[in-house]
Amino acid sequence: MRFIDEATIRIQSGTGGNGCASFRREKYVPFGGPDGGNGGRGGDIILVATARRNTLMELRGHALWRAKNGIHGTSRMRNGANAKPVEIFVPVGTRIFDANSGEVLADLTDDEQRWIAASGGRGGLGNINFKSSTNRAPRKSTQGTPGEEKALRLELMLMADVGLLGFPNAGKSTFISRVSSARPRVADYPFTTLAPSLGVVDMGVEGTFVIADIPGLIRGASEGVGLGHRFLKHVQRTRLLLHLVSLGPEEMESPLERYQAIREELVKFDPELAERPEVVLLTKSDVCSEADTQAAADALRAEIGDRPLFVASSVSGRGLRPVVGRLWTMVREKQ
Repeated sequence: MRFIDEATIRIQSGTGGNGCASFRREKYVPFGGPDGGNGGRGGDIILVATARRNTLMELRGHALWRAKNGIHGTSRMRNGANAKPVEIFVPVGTRIFDANSGEVLADLTDDEQRWIAASGGRGGLGNINFKSSTNRAPRKSTQGTPGEEKALRLELMLMADVGLLGFPNAGKSTFISRVSSARPRVADYPFTTLAPSLGVVDMGVEGTFVIADIPGLIRGASEGVGLGHRFLKHVQRTRLLLHLVSLGPEEMESPLERYQAIREELVKFDPELAERPEVVLLTKSDVCSEADTQAAADALRAEIGDRPLFVASSVSGRGLRPVVGRLWTMVREKQ
């Protein structure tokens, strides 16, 4: 399934039914009086968050959502039926914007959370409502009010406890495949991850937590360069960050330089995001000498201060357990 995290739709709620102006006309009932019923309410457009979906792909092929109108009132005081609401199911973590102004209208972060995007029009009143002691035969009735029409832009932001950061080919996909149930594509070339994916880490009887694998970032990502710039927003939902820095010999820059480059992109994109708790992990220690690994760790330690720093190899599994344990401790502290 393709991962679609943005969609634009138009919605139109139903118009209310008209009220009826009629009079009771029956044999042997000389003073029947008004008996016009009310119109029914137009259908609402409701967005419903559900954990059973993880992409907005279904909305790409359904650009217009329209609810039915309310039924008109009729004689004999029969009210028109209300139109059924139209429910649009979206993944948990969907943020809704006004497509014209860019204003944030709603943020659906809980399963089964509902938001009325467009209210149906009210039904009109029948002439039975205008009867009074001075007006025994009112001919007045009202029409139903029109529904609402809006253009919405939906943006999915993945909900996760831990967000993975790093340059392409830093070992993010291998890491998440070793510690969680996720099975992303893994290969020995950059940009194997083209879409974010979620992995659930099982901590046994203690519980679970969720890791988001974000496509690799490069310099200029905050300004729209590379594949990862569209997915920086997904990191905003995470409680803490796991920054992976490769020790692989194919890297042209030092681990410290690559760490600093990603941090600069975070600050440019969202300063608050750069202040989020962070764990730094030096990966691919199995292809680097102990001396070079220690030198890289010392340089990073001087840069990150008291932030946790670990060295591990996702391929062999060496050093992964302490990393997962520390992430679990920090996630529980944030709950």
